[in-house]
Parts: sequence; C-alpha cells; structure tokens
Amino acid sequence: MTDPASRRAVVVTPVPIVEALAASCVLAGVSADVVPSEVGSIAVCHDPEGEVPRKAGVTLSQLLKGGLVVVLQNEGGQITATGFTNGAETEVQEAGVWLDAAPVVLEDLITGVADPREVEGVVSTTSMSRWRAARTLAKISRQVRKGRSG
Repeated sequence: MTDPASRRAVVVTPVPIVEALAASCVLAGVSADVVPSEVGSIAVCHDPEGEVPRKAGVTLSQLLKGGLVVVLQNEGGQITATGFTNGAETEVQEAGVWLDAAPVVLEDLITGVADPREVEGVVSTTSMSRWRAARTLAKISRQVRKGRSG
C-alpha cells in the first residue's frame, strides 16, 4: 500500500491571479491551497485520493473556457499528467516533460518538498465562502475590464 503522505495532486492552470483561481475552486467545490507561479496559478488539492483531482481538472477546465488545465498526480513517486480543456480530457505531454519545463515551485509541490501553505502568496479555499468567492470573481472581472478600457 502506498503511504498516504506520498500522494499529491496539483492542478496547473493559466490563471494569472491566485485569488481568481481560489474563488473558482470554491465555486467548483474543489478544496485546495492555490499558489502563484510564472506559468499561472496552481491548485494543490487537499484530497489527492481517487477521482477527486480528476474531477477538479474537469470542473476547472469547464470554468476556464478554452484554457488547458493539467492535473499532475504523484502516487508514491510515480507522477502522471492528464490534461483537460472545456471539461474534456485532452492529450498532454508526459509528466516528466511538464516538470522539466516547469517552475521550481511546481516540482517542489508535486514531490512534497514544499508545503503549499508556506509558499508566498498562497490562498486557501478553506478561508473563502461561496459568497466571498462570487464577489471576488466579480471584483476581479471588473478590474480586468477596467484595465482593458483604460
């Protein structure tokens, strides 16, 4: 049996604003710690077991219309990558290729070297209600629209 502590799952997204991904996770029912990276925000699933990470990838890819979401899962040192676009599984490069080109924080999170709660800029979904999540997304959306027109 695999040691539960050696299981990890992260969802890599192109979302540049950590609070936006955390709010999306809350609305999608995904419990995670969301951290920033150079490639977008990364959600570290609180529950890396079974179908939970896959469901997170499906749901978040549905919310992020057209964006590629990649779920990396580590079970006892065996890391796999599964991609999703618009809720459907899509082919992606092997996990090793993802990690080779990834920011250090991603490798540290999936291997367990880093604790997501200690990464600078982390936002936990546990500290955000659905109401606050909806307000956060609305506020960010207004700021983005204002920035484009200004």
